Amino acid sequence: MNGTELKPSVAPGVRLGHVSFVWRPWMVCVTLLLAAATFLVFCLSIGVGDFPIGLSRVIATMLGRGEQVDEFVIMDLRMPRALAGLVVGIALGVSGAITQSIARNPLASPDILGITTGASAVAVFGVTVSGGTAAAIVSSVGLSAAALAGGLGTGLLVYFLAWRRGIDGFRLILIGISVSAVMEAITTWLMLTADIRDVARAQAWLIGSLDNRSWNEVWVALWGSLVLLVVVSCVAFQFKPLHFGDEVAAGLGVRYSTVRAVMLLCAVLLAGVAVSAAGPVPFVALVAPQVAMRLVRCPTPPMVASALVGALLLIGSDLLARTALPISLPVGLVTATIGGPFLVYLLVRANLR
Repeated sequence: MNGTELKPSVAPGVRLGHVSFVWRPWMVCVTLLLAAATFLVFCLSIGVGDFPIGLSRVIATMLGRGEQVDEFVIMDLRMPRALAGLVVGIALGVSGAITQSIARNPLASPDILGITTGASAVAVFGVTVSGGTAAAIVSSVGLSAAALAGGLGTGLLVYFLAWRRGIDGFRLILIGISVSAVMEAITTWLMLTADIRDVARAQAWLIGSLDNRSWNEVWVALWGSLVLLVVVSCVAFQFKPLHFGDEVAAGLGVRYSTVRAVMLLCAVLLAGVAVSAAGPVPFVALVAPQVAMRLVRCPTPPMVASALVGALLLIGSDLLARTALPISLPVGLVTATIGGPFLVYLLVRANLR
């Protein structure tokens, strides 16, 4: 190579008893900075409103040392919205990292694979259709649970249609786009045939918003995400060898089919939890893993950094949606504005290779 050859840098290994891991100082530093930035934006988001509260007062109130007025405004009025943004952003970031790792394609996100559109179709059905057995079932289980079931069903459908002695990333994306188009057509048909008042409610759901979040919705999303993230953490060590191919993973004793299925199921459920809590917020699951990869200089989407970037992106977008213009906008409009050009960038970059 013109007289010189660049040798790849090897990260040092660390062993503590029976536990060993690779020490990557840059990744650790960037992850800590992302965590600090997420906490800062989270506190700023809580402090912004008709009754402004300074950053120091927000932190003091969160630690239980605030005044009674600040405690009421923060804990009862603003905390559910901010915490919902944090949970949804983490869920979408991890979900996108898993799907992109499995497909080995930066375009493989829950948005592109039709998971969020499937959840939205079921949710819109529950809002717009009145009467009948199906509508009664949706009303009994709740709109959030129906959306979660819709995302799970769509994800399983895409997985089984794409399975041909394994999962090929290109085929997975093509089938996901096709299923997403079908779900969008069903949603459009439901919107056109529904009552105008139901259409307004469904449209607010489809845009993706953190407005009027309640503690009940936040707790469901929080506990659901925590359980799924624990499962992801337990399987993540066996999931890493899959980046080198099924043959290498099998040689290392990894049951790659089972691991891949469990991780993909967790990704689908995380996306469903996010949609059930905030609606189909677009492009967060697509952008977060790719930004995290570039920040930590990692060849594959890092889980923790992707979660933090997703939370930072969603909370920051919600803060921008409430402060940039005289009127408050749904957070989905801001994330779509950011994610659309980024998707074009990924497509152009892929064509230049």
